[in-house]
Amino acid sequence: MNGDFLPAAELYPLKFTPVYQRRIWGGEQIRDILRRDLPEDGGDPIGESWEISDRKDVNSVVAEGPLAGRTLGELVSHYRETLLGRRCRNFSRFPLLVKLIDAGERLSLQVHPDAAASARIGNGAEPKTEMWYIISARRGAKIFAGLNQRATRIKLSELLQKADAPVLEAQLQIYDSLPRDAYYIPAGTVHAIGAGNLLLEIQQNSDTTYRLSDWGRLGSDGKPRQLHIAQGTSAIDFTNRVSPRIAGAVNKMRHNRKFEVITVCPYFQVSDLRLTSTWSDCTLSDASFHILSAIDAPVRIAGKNSGNAELEAGESALLPACFGEYTIEPVMAGESTVVKTTL
Repeated sequence: MNGDFLPAAELYPLKFTPVYQRRIWGGEQIRDILRRDLPEDGGDPIGESWEISDRKDVNSVVAEGPLAGRTLGELVSHYRETLLGRRCRNFSRFPLLVKLIDAGERLSLQVHPDAAASARIGNGAEPKTEMWYIISARRGAKIFAGLNQRATRIKLSELLQKADAPVLEAQLQIYDSLPRDAYYIPAGTVHAIGAGNLLLEIQQNSDTTYRLSDWGRLGSDGKPRQLHIAQGTSAIDFTNRVSPRIAGAVNKMRHNRKFEVITVCPYFQVSDLRLTSTWSDCTLSDASFHILSAIDAPVRIAGKNSGNAELEAGESALLPACFGEYTIEPVMAGESTVVKTTL
């Protein structure tokens, strides 16, 4: 072992320094709801916080502990299966990307390709399936996800040449945004996040997005942002009209509960944990890393063999596949929500 790295038995819950991304549609809820100190250097508002990322342009840096300063890419390269789990033994980079999305304005109408569309389109396209978990929603916030039964390829192609938002909306499935709801957005799904949403996004490690419409909005330079109508239309799955919404549980039973948010997805498995007392778990039972994301209240993570961490609301930690048995303990009275992601 390189002296700069820890033995596997000493690995601990890894927290990373957030990488904030300015977006024309950015909001204020990362600051107001999650109480984060954000950069104040001007420009567009913060729209995204990349919490866990292993990409060339954004490679997450460990924030604390003996591995502080190391990038996620370096850890993947060094530890491989020990960190990722046996299902990822042939992966050269971390397979997921975890973000916070803060929408002060509506995002563009967009679509991501699947593997077949990526191969067909080329130019470095990467498949991207994702899931959203609503942390907070302003009054009137909406989610636009999936085509409705009236939409057709011909009709949508015609409408995308125009910037008429109400007419385009009439082709979509539209939902009132509610905290603790989740949305499964498989590649090929037309979607847009409405203004007023703060959400956790779990996605394949891809940054391929085809913008179908920007609702007539102009960019910071006063010009329309680039659209990708040909590639995007090619990537749309017109056969899928299934509702993407997974409604959150609303009962207030006073005990620990686990709701499977995503039960069938080859790219990630996500559980919605509602905790009122200590929760016990183990990475070895899944043969995979665990990502734990605190949603609405702080929690403590304690490993049986090594390593502890405390997560504030909105923070995530990566538990290596070799970490073994651990507990999650709510810090405050009442129910604490934690989203757990594995492969």
